[in-house]
Amino acid sequence: MGYRLLTTLSVFILVALIGVVPVMGQSSTSIPRTSWGDPDLGGAWTNATMTPLQRPTDLADQEFLTNEELALRQEEVAERGSLDNRPRTETGAYNEFWMERGSLNTRTSLVINPSNGRLPSLTEPEQQRQSQRTDSYIAARFDSWLDFNKLDRCITRGMPGAMMPGFYNHNYQIVQTENYLVILVEMIHDARIVPLDGRGHLPPSVRQWLGDSRGHWEGDTLVVETINFNDKIQGRGGTVFGGDKHLRVVERFTRVDGDTIDYEITVTDPTVWTEPWTVSVPMTALTGDDGAVFEYACHEGNYALPNILSGARFEEMESGGQQ
Repeated sequence: MGYRLLTTLSVFILVALIGVVPVMGQSSTSIPRTSWGDPDLGGAWTNATMTPLQRPTDLADQEFLTNEELALRQEEVAERGSLDNRPRTETGAYNEFWMERGSLNTRTSLVINPSNGRLPSLTEPEQQRQSQRTDSYIAARFDSWLDFNKLDRCITRGMPGAMMPGFYNHNYQIVQTENYLVILVEMIHDARIVPLDGRGHLPPSVRQWLGDSRGHWEGDTLVVETINFNDKIQGRGGTVFGGDKHLRVVERFTRVDGDTIDYEITVTDPTVWTEPWTVSVPMTALTGDDGAVFEYACHEGNYALPNILSGARFEEMESGGQQ
């Protein structure tokens, strides 16, 4: 009788322990999963951040901020946010009201490779191309609407630009099925459709603004490789990073908890960059009223382009130049 009682009590205690102790090899907080078992990447996300793309030169090889340095920079961010943040109604540049700043963390740059936290140098041929290109902000070579960069014309920021933080509209809507992942980018309403069913890439003759993406799972990380870019985006900095026929982009999406995707993107183009580079940008879940991705209205009712160009032609005519 005593033996039976002891055995029953032991089983009861064992069952109770199994109920509260995680199974070996499992996390105590499991990540959300789809009905077919893959990590669930679906939902609305933001990559807004105050962490700079490149490490400030005064931080040299310092990968992380100390608590004191973080507190100081947070004060600077708060002070910047207290500047004129009223919506402007007159013609002019943006002020703080329009900026979506995000938050700071201890990392000193979004660039994690190279180890100095800085983008690598451009190749010499690319430096030469950049010195001769036309752009919205190069007044000496600004003759036509074609000279506006693709961001100012609201066409695209290219890749990897479309997946990197900018000034505002940092939201993304991800829709996931067993065989596809769709990423709707709020900024300039780019939409990326990524097959996950093992099909091969399109032939090299088919080149697209955002390239040709294919995804596969490596454990709980979704790896997306994108190639076959066109060469119509020449920007190489700011929030615009253009494609080229030699560009290869590899993204890694890892759902680490209920609110966070660890997102990394590696850029390789030996004709543009002297070495590959990698950026790490946490994506945070949007919920409630913040969980909506809005239509991005860009040039509707925008008279800036014809007015700027007609004004420039008038100045040329007055100075004796050709209209």
